[in-house]
Amino acid sequence: MSNTNPSARPGLIRRMWRFFWSPAGAISLGVLLIVGFLTGILFWGGFHTALEMTNNEKFCTSCHEMRDNAFAEYQGSVHQNNSSGVRATCPDCHVPKDWGPKMIRKIKATKELYGHFVTKSIWTREKFEENRLHLASNEWERMKRSDSKECRNCHSFEFMDFTLQENRAATNHQKALDEGKTCIDCHQGIAHELPAGYLESYREVVKKLEAEGAIPPQTPNNGKDVATNIQQTN
Repeated sequence: MSNTNPSARPGLIRRMWRFFWSPAGAISLGVLLIVGFLTGILFWGGFHTALEMTNNEKFCTSCHEMRDNAFAEYQGSVHQNNSSGVRATCPDCHVPKDWGPKMIRKIKATKELYGHFVTKSIWTREKFEENRLHLASNEWERMKRSDSKECRNCHSFEFMDFTLQENRAATNHQKALDEGKTCIDCHQGIAHELPAGYLESYREVVKKLEAEGAIPPQTPNNGKDVATNIQQTN
């Protein structure tokens, strides 16, 4: 005689399995998937919209520290005003376009909010100048690690016609291409003023990244010529 109790309820997994395969269960599961899918779209759309609202020039210059300092220096530069009308705005240079690095950069930006609202680390022009070298070093390190990817979104050695460039630019770009240099190696200032002692600090950044193994050993650089070029062209 069997000891099985016919009145015993099946286990939880079996009951769920039977429910999902029943007509009512199939409908419930379908509704759940549709609602989840639509909710995901709405969440992603809202998140993306909010993200882009913090990824434009107007937002970047909404605080007086940037508006009165970095943005003021950017005004009139070739990246802001030029014959073609093609502009590079704050996020084009300072926010990666790829999703992962962009999220990392946004998370790190919370420290900047802390500095604005709590410590007021660059609240005045004097404080900004005191920290300019440190701020610049952070950007040099980020761009050196990424092989100046933000620059290369618009500028590419492979598509440069050196015959259309002035002699000095053509020579330096060819040398950079031959030696495997990246944009930030020669253009540390770009659209911003260079702090005193910038070249020594940049070399320290390079040495640090070499020691970490983040970049391969670099070829010797003619710092004096580079500094002269930057000061004349920015």
